[in-house]
Formats: sequence, C-alpha cells, structure tokens
Amino acid sequence: MVDRFARDWRTAGLDGPTRALLDFAEKLTVTPETCGKPDVETLRQAGWDDRAIHDATQVCSYFNYINRIADALGVPPEDWMDLAGRPHDGADHPS
Repeated sequence: MVDRFARDWRTAGLDGPTRALLDFAEKLTVTPETCGKPDVETLRQAGWDDRAIHDATQVCSYFNYINRIADALGVPPEDWMDLAGRPHDGADHPS
C-alpha cells in the first residue's frame, strides 16, 4: 500500500475521510489562495473535527514553507532519500 500511495494516493484505496484530507492538503500546497471556509466545511462533513483540521493545516503549511526555503536556497535532498523523497539503500542515489 505504501508504494501505491507514493505513486498516486488517489488510486491507493484510501477511505473517504483520508482522501478528503489529502485533497485539501494538495489544494493548500498548489493553490493556497483558493483555500477557505468551504474547504473546512468539506473536511468537517468528511468526519474531521476542528482540532484535526487545524493540525493538518499546520503540518502541511510547515512542510510547504520549509520545502520552499530549501528549494530557494538550493539545499540538496538528504543523503538517505531518493529523488522521490523516499528512503533508499544508496544503490540508486546519484553521487
């Protein structure tokens, strides 16, 4: 399931609430200016409470923030990660 999720979370067989949260995270990542109260309501209707929505928003926003800083400064990926951001054994990592 992890590999299916890494390739495409939309086809990984996730439950409805999880898919709704990931839809929101994608929207927050790609078009944050379009996020708002309707998105929060969609998450509530999917079963998420306000604390979970808040926490997910904080985590997603932080990762977007720190990744933009790393990208802007040209910080290379960690040695233990492949180009897709997954741990690797070193065999497929460019030197």
